[in-house]
Amino acid sequence: MPGIDWVEAVSENLCPGHLPESLLRLRARGVTVVPHGVSLGLGGADRPDENRLAELAARAEALGSPLVTEHIAFVRAGGGLTASPPLEAGHLLPVPRSRDALDVLCENIRIAQDALPVPLAVENIAALVSWPHEEMTEGQFLYELVERTGVRLLIDVANLHTNHVNRGEDPARALDELPVEAIAYVHVAGGFERDGVWHDSHAHPVPDAVLDILGDLASRVDPPGVLLERDEDFPAAHELERELTSIRTAVAKARATATVLPPRPNPITDATDVSEADAAASETPDTSAGTSGVSDAARQRVGLAQAALLSALVAGTPVPEGFDRARLAVQSRALLAKRADIVAKVAPELPEILGAAYRPAFVAYAHARPMTGGYRRDALGFAEHLLLDHAPGDPRTRRLLTHWWLDRSGAKPPSGRRLARLVRAARLRAPARFAGPPRPRPVTRSVPGRG
Repeated sequence: MPGIDWVEAVSENLCPGHLPESLLRLRARGVTVVPHGVSLGLGGADRPDENRLAELAARAEALGSPLVTEHIAFVRAGGGLTASPPLEAGHLLPVPRSRDALDVLCENIRIAQDALPVPLAVENIAALVSWPHEEMTEGQFLYELVERTGVRLLIDVANLHTNHVNRGEDPARALDELPVEAIAYVHVAGGFERDGVWHDSHAHPVPDAVLDILGDLASRVDPPGVLLERDEDFPAAHELERELTSIRTAVAKARATATVLPPRPNPITDATDVSEADAAASETPDTSAGTSGVSDAARQRVGLAQAALLSALVAGTPVPEGFDRARLAVQSRALLAKRADIVAKVAPELPEILGAAYRPAFVAYAHARPMTGGYRRDALGFAEHLLLDHAPGDPRTRRLLTHWWLDRSGAKPPSGRRLARLVRAARLRAPARFAGPPRPRPVTRSVPGRG
């Protein structure tokens, strides 16, 4: 398509040594690719995981990207900080707009900035639930975040619309309060409303309400770039081009009718200027959080609050005081449905093997077993559960599931062709006595210094 000079790719879906041909072709055409992370959890109580940061940095270097992006969200909770079981949301959840949470987020962002080879921009998220007793609005929270860290902002106007419908927050007020001059670029996306709740699907056309917020933003600052987020259910090319044209038109109209602030250096095309500007900003000493950083007590307070919320969402524990029980129930069901959907995408053989039984079987499994690892581990755990419980009863289905599990759980990478694996598995004749995945055998390990 004409006029497409940069794209995003979800960082966790990329392997630096084996980039997909589609991205290699785009890079060869001079199209910039920005890695967009979804699992770092910068808003979580724990410090950012060094391995996740290294992986994000490796993807930026492999793609020659001028910046990387992540989210202002937490995605996991529990663990050693709170002396509770670790839990994974599999979803971006809002951080409380409190002083403790802001202190933690600022330090986590500084840690990430130091570990990444290019500038970082962070995105406001869509949310269904609100934290009780919040101390700041979203605009105030983002303004102070930028002031204290110099981080760039990825503003998602579709998320502002989502929060307007779901939480009653005024998009215009958010734009009034946030530092628009710090915007790296802008997201626009579609969604749908069901039972009074807006779902940010990234699979539907962009509604006029979102384009109106985009126009309001473009009347305040000339955005360096606008990206249409479309993750699935892609329309025909002419329909996608029409949608891109409507986005360009909304920005052009706003530019023609307003006096806007000059943009900061374009983070997509002016990588050198951005790096120099961010380096200069980082030279300004920040004393707002004290000289010793965030206290362990503050991290623990944030961690306990986030663990209580996540446990209520995925493990059925009591709803923390002050939260809307009905909204938490909607969010809990949405997380369960998303978990089933993504496991089906990560391991598409499972719904093929189990057929119509896949979804009810997975929902029954997930209700009693919160996710503690990623979706790939979740898929393996689901298959293990079925096999150890002597399900499914059909011998052929069980044989296919057994060989899928063996193919995916071993040290050797799975074969590349999904249907070929299924056909091969169907032709094998597994011993009838095999009742599930082998249980781990005890291992004797010699520890140096202990005999």
